[in-house]
Amino acid sequence: MKKETKHVSVVEKPLLEHAESVIRKSLLEHRGFVVIGFCEVDYRGRASSKLEAGDRIVIIKEDGAVLVHRPTEYSPVNWQPPGCLFETRRTNEGLSIRAVRRKPREVLEVIFKKIYVINTLNLTDKGVFYLFASEEDMQKAIVLNPSLIEPGLRITSIEKKVEPGFVDLCGLSKEGRLVIIEIKRKTAGKDAAIQLAKYVEAIKPFTEREIRGILVAPDIAKDVQPLLATLKLEFKPLSPKKCAEILNKRRTVKILDYLKTNMQNV
Repeated sequence: MKKETKHVSVVEKPLLEHAESVIRKSLLEHRGFVVIGFCEVDYRGRASSKLEAGDRIVIIKEDGAVLVHRPTEYSPVNWQPPGCLFETRRTNEGLSIRAVRRKPREVLEVIFKKIYVINTLNLTDKGVFYLFASEEDMQKAIVLNPSLIEPGLRITSIEKKVEPGFVDLCGLSKEGRLVIIEIKRKTAGKDAAIQLAKYVEAIKPFTEREIRGILVAPDIAKDVQPLLATLKLEFKPLSPKKCAEILNKRRTVKILDYLKTNMQNV
């Protein structure tokens, strides 16, 4: 039985002869496809492995990557990277799909004894992937670039222990005021403002400096600004995306510096 839409073509319970034809056509057209069936898997390359027969989900992507999944867990039990060359053939054991990687030479062979369904895919994905920073990453970005909060700020301590817990960052403003910073990765609510206020109150007895409390987050809930004003606290908007960009730039600079130094020593 065959079902077809613009993006997906589904062939249910095909004979192996028909399945071979569908798979070959997909490979020739560089289309991704998913095969679900009863199969065994052999790998030969830098090591070797054999996966006895069982029900599996085999994904072959349009770039030549291969993933073999069991019915449970999220990681593939076998896989090949993009750029594989493929060969399909009928054998006495069933329908063989071989994915060959040239350098280093590795061969992943999946032999289907029975196929339940083949999904041939015609997909388009031009979306940009953004990996945004965690609260810890935001903290690191501020330490590397305190001007994210304000010009002239100098960070003096990280995760300072006080009675209510740990202050994310402490610093000194250019006017010499003690700055207490509480960081939230998502929209900050009243709890975050109250938490910051407790830190400020806990530190007051131990310093003669004027203290400023700054809540740092991408945004604050609608009812938080009046509370911040009442508690005499400040808010600084800062996106995890911007922090991630700073950290990535820092890593790139370090790599370039490393390469430059080592190339000079060659």
